[in-house]
Amino acid sequence: MQCIGDISDEVWQDCISLFLQTEMCCDAAIITNSPPWLLASYPEGNFSQLTREEIEILLTKEDREKLFLQGIILAGTKCLLIRDNLYTEGNNTMDLRTKGQSRGSQAVTVVQIESVYLVVMGQKGTEGGPLNLKAFEMAGYIREAIFQHMARF
Repeated sequence: MQCIGDISDEVWQDCISLFLQTEMCCDAAIITNSPPWLLASYPEGNFSQLTREEIEILLTKEDREKLFLQGIILAGTKCLLIRDNLYTEGNNTMDLRTKGQSRGSQAVTVVQIESVYLVVMGQKGTEGGPLNLKAFEMAGYIREAIFQHMARF
């Protein structure tokens, strides 16, 4: 998707709102591997605090084995990498779990949608498998919305 910059902030924010309506997640963001890095996020969520460095580490294509050993920090929250198929054709998802939180751990899923990535955190008690499936399904809707938006221009 070469014209990702042509998509307005409102379109990205609508994608976040769409996912939050599922009531399966409590936080969501859309990120990319180049500036501006964070395209949209739930304003009341932690993912609005994602840093460039955190995003670069999350999306790196090299030395991904380190992510299993060292974990990943997302918006200041340590996460354990459970499953990494982010760059596996046809799957393009990653499953994580927050670590050591006083409120208990929560599932996190990252889904690649062309050159952007949807990052979602499940509500407390939401398991990673169902969250991954819902995120993958929502990615299809978002992909279609992006293509429809791009077709208008």
